[in-house]
Amino acid sequence: MQSFGRYALISLLILSEVSFLAWTVLSGIWDVRFHLPAQLCTISLFICIYMLITRQSFIFEIVYFFGLAGALQAIITPDLFYTFPHYRFFHFFIAHTAIILAILYMVWVEKYRITWKSALKSFVALNVIALLVFFINVLTGANYMFLAHKPEGPSILDFLGPYPWYIFQLEFIALFMYGLLYVPFLLVKQPSHQKQGAD
Repeated sequence: MQSFGRYALISLLILSEVSFLAWTVLSGIWDVRFHLPAQLCTISLFICIYMLITRQSFIFEIVYFFGLAGALQAIITPDLFYTFPHYRFFHFFIAHTAIILAILYMVWVEKYRITWKSALKSFVALNVIALLVFFINVLTGANYMFLAHKPEGPSILDFLGPYPWYIFQLEFIALFMYGLLYVPFLLVKQPSHQKQGAD
């Protein structure tokens, strides 16, 4: 049953991304500025697939923080231009929910745990990813990870300063979110036999 749940999540994540790519191509709307796998949640989705396949604790440590924070923020303030019952509406919420479920599966079922060092590793990884995506934006004229300008739809970025200052403010918001996501592991003392992210 445990393996079924893991493979079901892997299949859901893969199917959501493959179906999205197929939809953009068949609809004739695929554009290098919008459909490269360079948004944070899409990156998290691929990392989650790899995490579920390999069950590497290091990968779990990396994606736990920005995967949960990014997917939750996306669901709360979706940057979405399609409404119910459009395919894109369903895909958006299914894909982001699958990311959250994949990470929580590793916590609840596989019993993986994080430490403060996990947060540090994830924060460094997030900034390396952001740097790479920044150069992708420069080369393509895109706005992946909203590093070129704020999203068109309402989001938490609306409460921040103008470009490029909001990017630096996002660093502090990320640290705050990391702290919140680490709190459950501080409050609940885990038995020594349970898995923990490698230090």
